[in-house]
Parts: sequence; C-alpha cells; structure tokens
Amino acid sequence: MLGLEYDVTATDTPEELDTPLAADPPALAAALAAEKALAARESNVRGTVLAFDTIVVHHGELLGKPVDLDDAYRMLRSLSGEQHEVVTGMAVLPPGAPAPETASVTTPVRMRTLATADIDAWAARGELLGCAGAYNLESHLAEVDDDQCFQNVAGLPLCHLYVMLCRMNAELGIATPRSPVAPCDAARGAKCALGPRLVRG
Repeated sequence: MLGLEYDVTATDTPEELDTPLAADPPALAAALAAEKALAARESNVRGTVLAFDTIVVHHGELLGKPVDLDDAYRMLRSLSGEQHEVVTGMAVLPPGAPAPETASVTTPVRMRTLATADIDAWAARGELLGCAGAYNLESHLAEVDDDQCFQNVAGLPLCHLYVMLCRMNAELGIATPRSPVAPCDAARGAKCALGPRLVRG
C-alpha cells in the first residue's frame, strides 16, 4: 500500500513483556521494535530496516502472543465484551545509522462478546497462536472506530509509518512512499477518518 519494494525477514529477538518498561507500553513496544531492527542489521540485512512489535493492553495487563492454546483461550475470554488497546512499536533503521528512530501508535479496540463456540471456531483456523492477544481484526472478533487506525490492529499503522518515512526520506535511501489512504480504504471497503488527517498533517 506504500508502493515500496521490500523483503521480509524474522529475528529471534525475545519479546519480553516483564521488564521495567512494562509500565509504559508504547515505550516498551518501541524498544522491542528497535531491538528487532538492530538484530536484523546484525544478521546482515542490507538497506533500510523496518521493524515492528505489537502488544495488547487490557486492564493494565500486557498480552503478547499466547504460549499455547490454553493461554490463547484465557486471553480471549478476558478480552470478550470489553475494550482494550493495541500498541504497535515501529523502528526505522537507515543504512549506516547507529540506532533506529522509533515511534508507537495506540488504538482502542472493542472485542465483541465471545461464546466458547466463537473461540472454538477461531481456534480451528489455526491462526490464534501467532497473534498478540490471540486474535486478528480481520477475523471480525473485534472492531475499531473510523477515526482510529484499523491497520494498526490488523498489521501495521500504515499512515503513521508513511509520515515517518516521508520525514526521514533523505537519509533512508528509498523511494518516496505513496499515501496508503486510498488503497487502505479500497481494501477495507470503508472510509477512514484518521488517515487523511495524518497524511495531510
């Protein structure tokens, strides 16, 4: 949606949530993303590195990816019928830079009330162990308002990332990204109220 060529890689960076930064989830998510960016660079990834980390925050508890099926069910039962926050940390590491630039985006999310059958049906798809909070937004288990970033919950906060990349463009050595607003709206079949404000700003 940003019109950029990219490759995908994974790092073995521990996603530790039990740290002093746990009291500040946006700072923790940004720090974890920064660790991933530096780990990717150390594994000889070339060019500009973009790294991300997502945390779900519910009543002060930080939820990452579930460790097993029981943990996933516990998370979904606790989130059922309630609001929580999804926090994504972003890290952009230009070629030759000693450290990445970081930012974080927080989005309030409403989880619909889930019966055991709903959780069973979602579990049967085999995706819940790879998601922070044990769900993804595309599965229609939860929703966000139109003035919040749907993509922050579904994957990456594209408009926030667009603004960050445009501001850093001179040092990145990449093509100028295109605005993700129109392709995001087209993919969702909905009009986002937040994206145009961010991109114009």
